[in-house]
Amino acid sequence: MIEPTRQLLTAGNSTFLQNTVKQLLGYGWSISHAVNAHEAMELLDKEPCQVGLIAIDPSTSTLPLEIDSSPRLADISWVAIIERNGLSHEKTRERIFNTCYAYQVHPVDARKLDTLMESALAMANLLGAHPLPTLTSLDDEYHIVGNSPTMQLLYRTIAKVAAASAPVLITGESGTGKELTAHAIHTHSPRRHGPFNVVNCGAIPAGLIQSELFGHEKGAFTGANQRKVGIIENSQGGTLFLDEIGDLPLDLQVNLLRFLENLKVLRVGGLKEIPVDVRVLAATHVDLNEAVGRGDFREDLYHRLNVLQVRVPALREHLEDIEALAHFFFQKFSTEKPTRVCGFSHECLTVMLQHHWPGNIRELVNRVRRSMVMCEHKLITPADMGLERRHRLSRDIDTLQQIRDAAEYEAIRAALVRNKHNVLRASLELGVSRVTLYRLIEKHGIEKNGCPDELQTIHASSR
Repeated sequence: MIEPTRQLLTAGNSTFLQNTVKQLLGYGWSISHAVNAHEAMELLDKEPCQVGLIAIDPSTSTLPLEIDSSPRLADISWVAIIERNGLSHEKTRERIFNTCYAYQVHPVDARKLDTLMESALAMANLLGAHPLPTLTSLDDEYHIVGNSPTMQLLYRTIAKVAAASAPVLITGESGTGKELTAHAIHTHSPRRHGPFNVVNCGAIPAGLIQSELFGHEKGAFTGANQRKVGIIENSQGGTLFLDEIGDLPLDLQVNLLRFLENLKVLRVGGLKEIPVDVRVLAATHVDLNEAVGRGDFREDLYHRLNVLQVRVPALREHLEDIEALAHFFFQKFSTEKPTRVCGFSHECLTVMLQHHWPGNIRELVNRVRRSMVMCEHKLITPADMGLERRHRLSRDIDTLQQIRDAAEYEAIRAALVRNKHNVLRASLELGVSRVTLYRLIEKHGIEKNGCPDELQTIHASSR
């Protein structure tokens, strides 16, 4: 007899899910139902759960609880129930493939489903006892360094989108490493053995973009003395990275949209479209939503590119990685430094934590490299890096623990600001529980005036 200790989380609104749940109760499952992501998180805080059952509505392209955008919910082994006609939608099939352990078509055989749930639970327990290697850091070749919760979330996101085939939009400020992120997605994807080609849409003269992207036939225009294969066609079997896509002229946006719709290119002066198997990644440091509103970017192209999204965090959002990054670049440029320079002073590390880093990783690289050349002492000082100490905190920072506390303070404050002081979303981003985040907010005396009243009420009741 099966012991009724197996926890199962269910989600989705449908009559056949309710009927299935009633049947599973007879097989010894302890079942909790969540109507939204917030409720699911509260249930998981009270009772950890490794497996879940969701009913998918074929009329919508989203999954219940938005589990594909929540790392904690995505870690659950989900089994989907769907009506057979729902499998005719490509996006629904892709989401099930990328998110779920398995699926069953309605009407469901409860005995078979119980066996499937048992298998999902066994695999989840196996993974828990013997964790598989995960993308917790990226190759040094790409200079993506950091072990903070913010970077861990980026690594998990890269691993997930790398396994898919849909277009990806990479967003982030200048200097955060969007091209390195794109390269990492390609390197960890099934297309890793194919080419990885980069096009900077803002660097190619407007008159040459058409020819560069799509190629041209001999004699297509003055100076076209031979056939040219375009970058898109040359990316066959691999990945095309369109950097600064927001700078692409409107007339070229039409051609790119057509290519994304049928995956065929027409060379300038050509008469026959050529099929190309390529995955498109695009990056921008501007808000494309605003560009669409201004009429500078086509809305249909935006939605074609923004199937999957990866946001690369600004350096000030993961200051706790500053020390590791600084030492990484110090070692990278070690051949350029005078032999007497052996590292960073304690004060220098402190001031780096206090700096706002408007230029992000690119600024850090430049400052470290310059300081290694200019330093006349054994240890690099703030002056060598061109940084000034700012007394932003109420206390002086003198110990390593205080440096870590300052980094923790900045990471929490930045996460709260990004999530409009929604503590639940901030805790998900930082990879900690809501209760832990409340404790850290109190520890650092972070102002909670921006938090919604209901969250402050929840916090008060959790004490």
